[in-house]
Parts: sequence; structure tokens; C-alpha cells
Amino acid sequence: MDDTSFAMALGTNEAFAAFSRLSIAVLLSDPRQPDNPIVYVNDAFERMTGYSRAAVLGHNCRFLQGEGTDKRDVDSIRDAVANKRDVSVDILNYRANGVPFLNRLIIAPIVGDDGDPMFFLGIQKELTEGDRGGDNRISTDNLRLIQRLVQRDLAMILNSLRETTTDQTPENLGRELESLPRRLETLQTVYEEMRQARRTSRTGDVIELGALLARISAAIVHTEGRAGLRYGQSIENVDVTLDRATRIALIVSEALHNAFEHAFGHEDFGRVELTLTRLTGGGMRIMISDDGRGLPGNQDWPSSAHAGGRLVRNLLAGLDAKLNVVRGAAGLVVLIDVPVKISD
Repeated sequence: MDDTSFAMALGTNEAFAAFSRLSIAVLLSDPRQPDNPIVYVNDAFERMTGYSRAAVLGHNCRFLQGEGTDKRDVDSIRDAVANKRDVSVDILNYRANGVPFLNRLIIAPIVGDDGDPMFFLGIQKELTEGDRGGDNRISTDNLRLIQRLVQRDLAMILNSLRETTTDQTPENLGRELESLPRRLETLQTVYEEMRQARRTSRTGDVIELGALLARISAAIVHTEGRAGLRYGQSIENVDVTLDRATRIALIVSEALHNAFEHAFGHEDFGRVELTLTRLTGGGMRIMISDDGRGLPGNQDWPSSAHAGGRLVRNLLAGLDAKLNVVRGAAGLVVLIDVPVKISD
């Protein structure tokens, strides 16, 4: 399904309404580890099942099964995972307090460059009386739309995380997995903007990048800013396709996160700025700057030694964008030129 098809689908149903409210549980498991353990769950999974992250990470998801779980559903899941394919089942699961609930579950592999699954993506929705009494096909189709879009975008992120490097230790991999919630939240914001574009009678296959970046930066400032660090922005509105919006949003998220986390150390003051400007000849220029400590002379950004850096490099290549990093008298200036027409 291409960007336009996704946009049309979003315009004809509320596929992402529940996802936007975080009522759809998302988990990732790692089939390259023994027993395919869970390595990520979102907040909705905790609320739906009653299990905390700490209780489930590192464990196979079979703990959700119980005496009433149909063995045929379990066999369907096991067979799909063994054969590296998608599966959709309505399965009886059990919460941490022992209460059963009917769970519509979609599992899909996120395939790496070697053709093997890096992770399995699980998307879960508790079935209500309304779901069971209505058109179940619509509910499944909505989850499938979410699955296919998240599957595509997560593959883009996780392929960068899984690239072979000299520092890919279990500890480093664990730190990179800790960044998944922020990256997933960035994807969610992109999807919400896509849905909003359809609701406001726009063409449906474009997103207002200025509004999107303003939301993403606000979330980062809220979670990672601190007293004494100031943030400023000057953002023009530029219409771009869903794919370009996703790539640019992830790049800006990585750059802003890097600035707030690393530029100032324990200093109590500093400034971070974001600008988005339309270029006269078409395309746009994005600038992320700070007046912090700057990079050591022997380091580059983005660094291929870290998953975030590899992700940014891959995203830039997909945009055919030009990156310039300037070491100022204080801090760092990141300039990104994206050579696309305004409406792409």
C-alpha cells in the first residue's frame, strides 16, 4: 500500500482513532533471542493486561494464556511465528488479576535486510460487545491498516538499530530499545496529523510539516527540557507526503533529543532553536542549533557508531537531503536541505 492508499483509507474510516487514544496495545518480541521474549510494550498493553513492563520484558507472551484459551488459536500463532508470516486471531487471554478477556491479535514479522525477522510486531485490541455485535471485518481492517503502516515505519527504524557495528553489545542494544517509545510516539504524531488532514477536507496525501514539527518539538521540550534551557522556533508551513513527513519528523526528533540530552551536560542555562524555511528554488531548509558544549573534535554527528546516528543517515538518504553540521563558537548547528517541491 502506497502513501496515497493509506491516506484514502484513513479518510474513509476511523482506523487511527483508537490508536491516537492509545487504546491499542503494541508489543515487540525478539525471535533472535531464546524463546522469542518481549522487548517492548506500550502503555496501552499495561492498561489492557494489568501487567507492568518490568513484569513482562524478557518473557514470552504465553503468560497471557490460561485454561480457557483455545489451543487451536495458540497453534495458529506458533505456526505463523515459525513460518515468519502474519496471523490474525481472536484469542481468549487473561489479565494479571486472572480476569479473562477476548483479544483481537495481529502478529506480523518486521523483516531485516537479511530477510529474517528482526522482531515480531503484535497489535492487540480488546473486543467489546459492540465489536462482537457489529461488522468484525471493519475492526480487523482498521487494525490491519495500523499494522501495515507501523510495520513499514518500524522496519525503517529497526533496520538502523540492527545494523552491524563494533559497539553492538547487549547493553548498547538495551539502551537503543529504551528509545523506542520516543520514536513510536513520533510515528503516532505523524499518523494523527494524517488523520487530521483528512478530517479538515485536505487532499489527504499531504501533511502540514510545520504543524507536525511544532507538535513533536513541544513533546520533546516537555519531557526533556529543564529550567534554564530555553527553546525557540520559527516554522513555516510546508506540505509534504506521508513518507517524507515521517522521515523528517524522525530526523528532527533525533536532533532535538540529542541537543537537549547532550549539548549542555549539567549546566543550568542554554538555548535550542528549530527553524523550518521554504527555499526560493523549491524544497526546504531545517536548522537545529544549540549554544552548548559542542562536539569533541574527534566526533561527528550523526555518528554511524550509534543506532540514532545510523537512523538519521538512512533517513537523509531516503530524502536525498543534504546535511551540513557546523561547529560554532559555542554549540552546534545542524542544517538539512530537502530538495522537494512544496506540495511534492
